[in-house]
Amino acid sequence: MARPNKGPSQRKAQRNFPIWLIVAGVALLIAAVWALLNSGDDKAGIEVTGAPAIKVDQELFDYGEVKLGDKPIRTEVRVTNVGDQTLQFTEAPYIEVLEGC
Repeated sequence: MARPNKGPSQRKAQRNFPIWLIVAGVALLIAAVWALLNSGDDKAGIEVTGAPAIKVDQELFDYGEVKLGDKPIRTEVRVTNVGDQTLQFTEAPYIEVLEGC
């Protein structure tokens, strides 16, 4: 049985299909790697090089006058290492509570 003769346009379309698929796959892979590398905050906030450095989002909290026995006050403090070395606490962080200031 003889095979039907394929024209040149059909052969060209079959050869180009894997090429554009490969190019699209590589472009998608490059975009995914770029997004993964740029999504982390690891090196974005470096302010000190050669040592660890601590940064607190707010150093002073003023609650005004609070009566003894009122609802407890809860405060969240965000501590960030802005140095390029590992930050390690050797003892519990020290928090000072000032009254009458």
